[in-house]
Amino acid sequence: MMKNWLAAGTVALTVGMASAIAQAQTTTVPGEQVGLAVGAPLPEGIYAINTFTYRRTDGRNDPDTAVNIPVLVWSTPLVPFGGRVELLVAPPTVFVFTRNPAGQPNKDISINVGTFVGGIWAFDLGGNFGVSLLGGVYLNDLNGDRGSLFTGSTRVNPLSGTGQIPVGTPVLPQLSSNTYRFGIAGSYTGDGWNITTNLTANIYDSPGRFGGPVGAFIGPIRLSNALNFDFTATKKFGNFEIGPVAYGTYNFDISQFSAAVGNRGRFAIGGLIGYDFKVFTVQAYVARDVVTGATLTNAFGRTRSDYSTDGWIRFIVPLYSPTPAASPIPTPLVRKY
Repeated sequence: MMKNWLAAGTVALTVGMASAIAQAQTTTVPGEQVGLAVGAPLPEGIYAINTFTYRRTDGRNDPDTAVNIPVLVWSTPLVPFGGRVELLVAPPTVFVFTRNPAGQPNKDISINVGTFVGGIWAFDLGGNFGVSLLGGVYLNDLNGDRGSLFTGSTRVNPLSGTGQIPVGTPVLPQLSSNTYRFGIAGSYTGDGWNITTNLTANIYDSPGRFGGPVGAFIGPIRLSNALNFDFTATKKFGNFEIGPVAYGTYNFDISQFSAAVGNRGRFAIGGLIGYDFKVFTVQAYVARDVVTGATLTNAFGRTRSDYSTDGWIRFIVPLYSPTPAASPIPTPLVRKY
């Protein structure tokens, strides 16, 4: 049962988004897939999965951030070349909670990420090994909140030299472009183990642009393609599971014009616990950066790494599975002696 629900968590790898400006640009949240046997195919049916993460960095003036990722997946009866086809949709939301003691009241904000639509092609290789391929897109250009803010001031239009235009700033620069997502994962799920490795690529239409007068002021945004990677090694003991997890992200373009300027990425290590309630599964895990490209400057003018701590909780709920065909009633064998 737990193996099936861990496999159900496969769909969580198809959604998510960056949790803050300090996230260093990737749209898919690093770590959203750990704890799941993302390489294993789902049994046929419909599943609901919700993953929530809350993140705090060391910087005193950095915002706390959270991301909620609801997912609906249909594991179809289609198995071309032996691989299960799974279709999914997800509308993630990011929340920002300010901690900076400003001269005027701070405001918390939320931004809807472009709905993710995509699919997975997952293969059972036998011997408790599985592998899956993923493809999809976050539709930021179509229905994302786009993530640019008006600062409350204006300036002379640099193109005409006359008139005033609003000054803005991007909250999540990666939302200036659709995000194309591709992934490959492998899992071993024998004897209560979940040993999984996974790679996820985010590809952008760079430079990205926001619409409207604020977007015109911000101008083109150079986006870095990114690669996320994660590792899980949990073991089930009865209805409980426990084990270490690790994840990270790598930005390819960190030049001065990139949205990921100066930040090559991060790598975090943590631990996971979970419980199988039979009708649904709950997982929780916490991880802390051990390497990060983000930096902060303290009150003494010294620059150091701006490490972060992530807390996660996930619910996996199977909603529907096909009713097994009823076995035929055996016909009594009558013999005459």
